[in-house]
Amino acid sequence: MSIAFLQDRIREAGARGQSFEILGHGSKRFYGGTPRGEPLSTLGLAGVRAYEPSELVVTVGAGTPLAELEALLATQQQHLAFEPPRLGGATGHGTVGGMVASGLSGPARATAGSVRDHVLGVALLNGRGELLHFGGTVMKNVAGYDLSRLMAGSLGVLGLIVEVSLKVLPQPVATRTLRFEATQEAALQQLNRWGGQPLPISASAWWDGALVLRLAGARAAVDAATQRLGGDAIPDEMATAFWQGLRDQSDEFFAGARRAVAGGARLWRISVPSTAPALALHGEQLVEWGGAQRWVVTPMAPEALRGAVAAVGGHVTLFAAQDKSPGAFTPLSAPLARIHRELKTRFDPQGVFNPGRLYPEL
Repeated sequence: MSIAFLQDRIREAGARGQSFEILGHGSKRFYGGTPRGEPLSTLGLAGVRAYEPSELVVTVGAGTPLAELEALLATQQQHLAFEPPRLGGATGHGTVGGMVASGLSGPARATAGSVRDHVLGVALLNGRGELLHFGGTVMKNVAGYDLSRLMAGSLGVLGLIVEVSLKVLPQPVATRTLRFEATQEAALQQLNRWGGQPLPISASAWWDGALVLRLAGARAAVDAATQRLGGDAIPDEMATAFWQGLRDQSDEFFAGARRAVAGGARLWRISVPSTAPALALHGEQLVEWGGAQRWVVTPMAPEALRGAVAAVGGHVTLFAAQDKSPGAFTPLSAPLARIHRELKTRFDPQGVFNPGRLYPEL
């Protein structure tokens, strides 16, 4: 697929008042507002453009399968440290463009950073069909208003991502997973105590009375932390399956959540300060990221849930539901809404890309 072909399609759509749904594997079509517009595939934009293992940077086309990129990095004992979810089952595990546009990160996000933190540069087509380049391939090139990172989590409403440059990191030398029996309140208190100590914690999860902790780094550091923290060590094979299931949302909690959503419940993702107390919510909860990300499957009224979370300084995203009428994302304040509208107008004045996926008015 040539850039010129895509430019012609975008300009023609703008002239006719048409819109596109940007689509890779379609593994995240459930996320955000209901997709609208004619499908515009990114799969023709696949391929590795450049990979410099010694420089810890890779540049790939937006349609490159995430699994293909990770396999390449593994040959050099490197990885995407933020552990992007690989969703969709038989429909595919997603593309690099979808990974950036969705802005989703896995269990290591609290310690390794988010997708946005690892995006060095982006090439995209705006709503006028212009090819724009932002950022670069090294951190020192990133200065001023970093528009490349603005694409992370934008759900494609600002433009069609063509190419992405990403920071990659070496795989940890050693890992170990520990399990502790704990209530949610006790787990949150312990996670906050550990968070202030020099421990090689790379991920945590609490669910159903158990706190699971992953250590990663130098072998001596992991061994010392294991001795210090105690808990029950989980065999490596079981630990790997657990963290992969949590990352890809295929574990028991998310499997149950999908069944509940099919029955009319909603799956919400809650973002709060890690020091926020346990939330007394109706429904099953899973806690990640040292307490900063919490999931709940609940039939609660959206207004009541959003109010309870706002009271502790957080916000809520409707992650999966049959009825999305409450809106996927927390309503914006007037100043933020104006900024969003102005950005949309600058990048996509004719409303060609992904109308309504982020907010109804975008």
